[in-house]
Parts: sequence; structure tokens; C-alpha cells
Amino acid sequence: MGKDFKYFTMDEFNCKCGKNNISLNLVKMLNKAREIAGIPFVITSGCRCEKHNKEVGGKANSEHLKGFAVDIACSNSRSRFLIEKALFIVGFDRIGEDDNFIHVGIDKTKDKNVKWRY
Repeated sequence: MGKDFKYFTMDEFNCKCGKNNISLNLVKMLNKAREIAGIPFVITSGCRCEKHNKEVGGKANSEHLKGFAVDIACSNSRSRFLIEKALFIVGFDRIGEDDNFIHVGIDKTKDKNVKWRY
């Protein structure tokens, strides 16, 4: 890959095994959202190999396996608001939230205009 962005390095999206098939479009959108939000985006999960996906309880058809999703650390309501607002502004339309992270994905084979809780 080699290309780094203003707010991210490509290594931040690596699986624990080193795999990195992250979508450059996803990273470009995240970079724009990070600019708008004005707060750091800490990537807690990017690309996943099948083994890592199973270890973390990921779904068999997870967007992470295709490099189409990331999880962003988030543990308070203000950060959640700023991050999600920015994600919507740049065009993300698949967002899941947990108490400690926000999942965002761009897989075109999955439902659009959805937001869910884990």
C-alpha cells in the first residue's frame, strides 16, 4: 500500500497477522471525517484474517475480512456524537455502536442507511 494519510498510517489498519487489504476509499472517507470531527480516531480493529475474525467473535461475512470496515474507539457521549456526526457528513451509511467503539463500513453488498447497537 505505502500511502499514508494526514491522520492515519496504513499500519493502523493491519490485522494482528499483518494482513492489510483496507479499502483506500474507506481510509479517504475516514480521513475527511477525522478532519471534520476535530478529535483523534483510534482504530481498534481494521482488516482481519479469518482466524482473527473468529477469535474476536466476528461474523463469517464481516466487512473487516474484505477491508471494508473499521472499529473506532469511543467511550463517551461527546466523542461518540462528534465522530458519528462527521461519519454521516462524509457519506458513511453503515454504522454500528458498542459502549466502547463505533463500527463503520462501506461494503456495497450490505444494507445501506442502517445504524445498530451491539
